[in-house]
Amino acid sequence: MENISPDELALELVHQCLRGNDYPSELLETLLRMALSRDEEVARKASHALFRTVVERLSDEFEPCLCDCYAALFSHAIAYALPELRAGDLAARYRRVRLERRFQGDARTVFVLSRVTLGADVAVTSLVLDAAKKRFPRAGIVFAGPQKNFELFAADPRLRHLPVSYVREGSLSYRLSVFSSLRDALAGPGSIVIDPDSRLTQLGLLPVCPEEQYFFFESRGYGEYGSEPLTSLARRWLEETFGIGGASAYIAPAESAPAAEATISLGVGENPAKRIADPFERELMCELGRRSKTILADRGGSSEESIRVDHAVAGLANVRTWTGAFAPFAAAIARSRLYCGYDSAGQHVAAACGVPRLIIFAGFPSERFLARWRPEGAGPQEVIAVNVAEPAAVLAQARSALDRLSGI
Repeated sequence: MENISPDELALELVHQCLRGNDYPSELLETLLRMALSRDEEVARKASHALFRTVVERLSDEFEPCLCDCYAALFSHAIAYALPELRAGDLAARYRRVRLERRFQGDARTVFVLSRVTLGADVAVTSLVLDAAKKRFPRAGIVFAGPQKNFELFAADPRLRHLPVSYVREGSLSYRLSVFSSLRDALAGPGSIVIDPDSRLTQLGLLPVCPEEQYFFFESRGYGEYGSEPLTSLARRWLEETFGIGGASAYIAPAESAPAAEATISLGVGENPAKRIADPFERELMCELGRRSKTILADRGGSSEESIRVDHAVAGLANVRTWTGAFAPFAAAIARSRLYCGYDSAGQHVAAACGVPRLIIFAGFPSERFLARWRPEGAGPQEVIAVNVAEPAAVLAQARSALDRLSGI
């Protein structure tokens, strides 16, 4: 068993869950033992396989039955890494907190947990913040999450920030290390915690506060087998739970990147399946350049993405690039007349701000994933959904979509 690679172990765990079988505990324990290895490289690879292959795959299916599978599997993982917690207790608590219940009364402090990814914090968490401000006009509203995420809302005078560091590529031990400090920070009389399916709690499994103070939006199972986007589902859950209808997604960054008529992001969140192969990005940039006087292109957060963007914009006189934090670029999206990009944070910013947008949605793992993460908001929208992408065919669709959006 020890000779099997972490990726092979993770894939077999997923296959067993997708077949409706109980996960093989021997496989899981072997993977967990590797994820907690003192050898940093072994721990890194095994942790990556656990989260990227197992957790994300089970989540991205948006199958309600897989929520139970995830809870059983990962409660065991948490208890294995944090012996003070018991897997059975974690799974039982999860089954209780996932049930909908109406909040009664008031609160002095409302903690809203970040979902960690920027796009999810715009599409989902910002609605929670908006509803919390309306439902609790005299309460302190605290956004708990990474600094880069809080920067999307830093100019909102109602919000305070509870910094919580979380690295998506961190080891299992590192990701779970937030538990004790988060539990201490969220304690206090008169407070409640709203969890929009946050990675900080490992999707609702970590008991960061007493159950009666905890309100959990299980975004992977809520809405069951329908095709509504997550933004709509979150809005419905907030009305059912807190009696606040019509919550709106928003951003409130304190700084802005330079203004441009069009904005574009070629980021794929370290998932190469989301991008279209060359020469698509260069040709798309040229098409956008023919229709816009000024373009601002985000160079992203990785060297690989920056190289791709630099290649795509080379020699185009009306294109400027942005290097830096995402929040100022989000402010530039809000001021632009057209946004273009892959399935990433930028699409949700554009939707929240009512900016006309062209989204190239590639490599989605399931049809429900496409439905759930399709951006929802005011303003015209064109979505090109492709699973097996031929660059020339996608470019032809993008050209037609840009013609329609440019004519508005």
